[in-house]
Amino acid sequence: MRNAPSTAPAASVVKLVPALVVLASIVAVACSDGDGRACRVGADCASGMCGADGRCVEGPGVAPGPGGSSGGTDAGGGSSGGDGQPLPPDDGGNLAVPGCAPNKDGTITREEVPIQAGLRATFRIAEDVEVSTAGTDIGGGRRKWDLSAALPNDASVLVETLPLTGKWYAPKYSDATYATQLRKASDLIGVFETGPGALTLRGVVSPEEGFYKTELTNDPPVSMLEFPLSVAKTWKSDTTVTGFAQGLYSTYTETYAAQVDAEGELITPLGTFDVQRVRIDLTRTVGFLVTTSRTYAFITECYGNVASIASKDNETDVEFTRAAEVRRISP
Repeated sequence: MRNAPSTAPAASVVKLVPALVVLASIVAVACSDGDGRACRVGADCASGMCGADGRCVEGPGVAPGPGGSSGGTDAGGGSSGGDGQPLPPDDGGNLAVPGCAPNKDGTITREEVPIQAGLRATFRIAEDVEVSTAGTDIGGGRRKWDLSAALPNDASVLVETLPLTGKWYAPKYSDATYATQLRKASDLIGVFETGPGALTLRGVVSPEEGFYKTELTNDPPVSMLEFPLSVAKTWKSDTTVTGFAQGLYSTYTETYAAQVDAEGELITPLGTFDVQRVRIDLTRTVGFLVTTSRTYAFITECYGNVASIASKDNETDVEFTRAAEVRRISP
């Protein structure tokens, strides 16, 4: 029966729900490429905030001008991605944490990361590409990762944290903070909640309700980030996932093992950031089928998540060289 609890077809459920890539702690500040700009990223400014016009914002609460985080611009004033597809017009969104200036003290607190609805930033995203997750050793226990180069099948994608107001799934996830698309290759949406010390994943849904809807709930919610972040910190979440996957009622279990496993410098198309790398290992058990995957998220003060690398399913190497998806913040 359609409404009977089921773990079948197990393989289709595993393929349907992608491993988490975007923690969606993003900002909308991207400076223009025109001559005479004073900054490219917030770290270039004493206030920690770089406006869309390439000038430092002095003090909180001042929004950047139009086009603050976009790809190229088409004739209609919208933006276009690297794949030639139009992106939604971008009004600049919100700034990084107002008044936040990176202190590079080795600890990232909740107050130093923008996590809320209404943020947006352009990311370059490539799928099924070669990448070095290990980076290079730069001494002092630090690494350097260079994700600035163009990658095969790169596309510019406007990533947004959306409010749940008016969404068909909103009643199911009361008190959730925002929703955002998890992977470029899938239209499935993650529903997140922020608290004083953590960012949690409440569930996964499809954009539309319909007969083949996806509406999965994590019980308990999964801790994706636990603050404060510092190297060697670890946390773990065991959850039972229940609900509809493509219209079929399903139930299975997931374990998320997370740790801040490295720190150093990350070079993105937008600029260079001082980051901590969060490694999230996911083990999904559907019936007798076990699937593993790994996601690396690069977190920086004032901006949050500025890049991520997701492994293919059942990757055996901790530091791998072929990724299912690579995304990094860009102009």
